[in-house]
This record gives sequence, structure tokens and C-alpha cells, in this order.
Amino acid sequence: MNFKVDHQMLWIAVGVFGGLSLASLTGFVLSRTVKSDGGKATMANMNARTRSWWIMVAIFALSFMLGTGGSMFLFGFISLLALREYVSLISPVPADHRTLFWSFFVFTPVQYLFWYAGWYGLAVILIPVYAFLFVPTRLTLAHETAGFLDRAARIHWGLMVCIYCISYAPALLTLQIPGYEKQDAKLLLFLVMVAQLSDVFQYVWGKVLGRHKIAPTISPNKTWEGFVGGVASACAVGTALYWMTPFTRLEALGMSFAITIMGFAGGLTMSAIKRDRGVKDFGATIEGHGGILDRMDSICFSAPLFFHLTRWLFVSPHPKFFH
Repeated sequence: MNFKVDHQMLWIAVGVFGGLSLASLTGFVLSRTVKSDGGKATMANMNARTRSWWIMVAIFALSFMLGTGGSMFLFGFISLLALREYVSLISPVPADHRTLFWSFFVFTPVQYLFWYAGWYGLAVILIPVYAFLFVPTRLTLAHETAGFLDRAARIHWGLMVCIYCISYAPALLTLQIPGYEKQDAKLLLFLVMVAQLSDVFQYVWGKVLGRHKIAPTISPNKTWEGFVGGVASACAVGTALYWMTPFTRLEALGMSFAITIMGFAGGLTMSAIKRDRGVKDFGATIEGHGGILDRMDSICFSAPLFFHLTRWLFVSPHPKFFH
């Protein structure tokens, strides 16, 4: 049997496993040395987050081993969970239920099916165009006009964020980059690692140096010091990981910067939604992390931009704007 080992993926796996092992060991030691109640609470939270990361990494690893189909299924399931969390906050009325049925069980699977089939043109317009037209039409047939525009807008927003934007993450596996064939899983890993590390670094730098609030009424824990330190640290890691991508060091830096900025915008926007609905988290699906949307907020905003930048620069280097 000729079994070919991808040494880059092996090094990535070793790095992730080593990092999580170090985090677990550090959390175990510190949880038994801190004395203050505040310190114990912080360590309990950090250990819960680390345990959750072990579970999430295991799930991602399984999906990558199953290939493009497995990743599409995983992110499709994540989209359904995210949409479920979102719908629980928008207080739909009975007249919305059939429209929501189409959102969950038609538009969601079809969106991922289009990506899996490589039908780029249909995937990019299904929800922004056809679902946009379908939702108000179906709501009209329910014969309920009270709050019509508000209800339609809320359902549209849920479809765009929870389904359309998240679907751009596994869509990276469908890109056919010359000289980078059958390695697109590393692009997805690059996106997830940079986006999530940016969140982690912003949290750490904010705890260490944070003084000046960015938007205290929306996200009190976000500070300029945490933002700058987190973006710089995540960009440094992304640049160092250029070897797992088709990018040069400078291109990896630019891509990392785009991911971190959009990820920050996503986190701040989703925090505004939570404040509007009067909740701390979107859910409690993930121990120490809140709900699915609490972890995917940065991916929601960064995945579409990262996909289109990569496709434009490396798959279609000479787009015909006026063709």
C-alpha cells in the first residue's frame, strides 16, 4: 500500500496538539496555585474553554479526514445550529413558521449542495437574490401584516449571517488554485486559526494591557490595546504560517490582516445584536464559549472576504470587469 503523508498537515497537527496540551497543563497547574476567588473564577473559565477547544479540534480533524463532503456536512450542521440560536432570539410569530421551515430545510442544505457541486454562480446568489425574494413572498401568503418588514428583515439577516456567510468557510475547499491542487483544506485551517487566534490574543492583551474601551455600551471587554495587540499577534502567526498556503509572506500578512479586521467587525456586530436582545450569549452549546454564534461571529464576517480575495487573486487573476 502506498500511503503518502502530508508533512505540512502533520506539523500543523503537532503544533495544535502541542499548544492545547500546554494550555491544559498550564491551566491545571494554575488552578491549583491561585488563591483569590477572582483568580479561581478566571482559571475555571479558561480551563472550560480549553476543554471545549479539544472537542472542537477533534470534530474539525474528523471532518478534514472525511474530505470536502465531511467538511460541508460539518459546516452545514453548524449553520443549522447557528440559525436555531438566532431564531430563538428574534421571537418569530406563528405566521413565520413556514418561512422558517424553508430557511432551515431547503435553503440551508441547497446552499451547501451548490458549494459541494462547485456551482459558484448559484452558491453566491441563492440567498442574497432568490431567498431575498422568496422570504417576503412566503410571509405575504401567511396573511399577517403586523411587523411585516421587521419580520422579513430579521429572517433575511439570519439567512445571510448563519447560512450564507458561514458557508464561505468550507467553500474554500472548492477553489482550484494552480500549483496548490488538493491542499485547499489548509486554506480553511489558515482562516480558522488566524480568526480564532485573533479573538484569543485580543482577550489576552485586553486583560493584560487593556485601558481604553472601544465600544463600552456594546462590548465592554474590547479595548484598543487588546485590539491592536490581538491583530498584530494573529497577523504575526498568519505570516509565519505562509508555508501552508499559496501565499508569499507579504500576501499571508495581508490576508491575515483582512481576516482579523473582519473578524473584529463580526464580533462587535454580533455583540450589538446580543445587547439589543438583552442576552449575554447566543446559547450554551459550547462549555466556556457560549453558543455556536459566539464562536463563529468572526468567521461569519471574515470567511466571505477571505474566499473572494483568494479566488480573485489566485484563481481568477485577470477578471474582466466589463465583460
